[in-house]
Amino acid sequence: MVERLISVITSDGRVIVGKLRGFDQTVNLILEGSHERVYSSTSGVEKVPLGLYIIRGDNVAVVGEIDEELESELNLTEIRAEPLSAIAH
Repeated sequence: MVERLISVITSDGRVIVGKLRGFDQTVNLILEGSHERVYSSTSGVEKVPLGLYIIRGDNVAVVGEIDEELESELNLTEIRAEPLSAIAH
């Protein structure tokens, strides 16, 4: 999955998208060209640029590969969704 576009959902409910540049045995992730997707039930998805970004493994809830062809067809301004809640332990 290195060098592929991925989406990461963190334990505090954030959604971060970027190109996976590296990882280690504790699932620490290094993303390049990343951005956070901030969802809203009243307006479209806001993309907050983050650039080169490191996510600690203990903060990773879900990792998934993104199909770049389908991603390019998405119109994020039309998507409405409630933000994810933090994971309760």
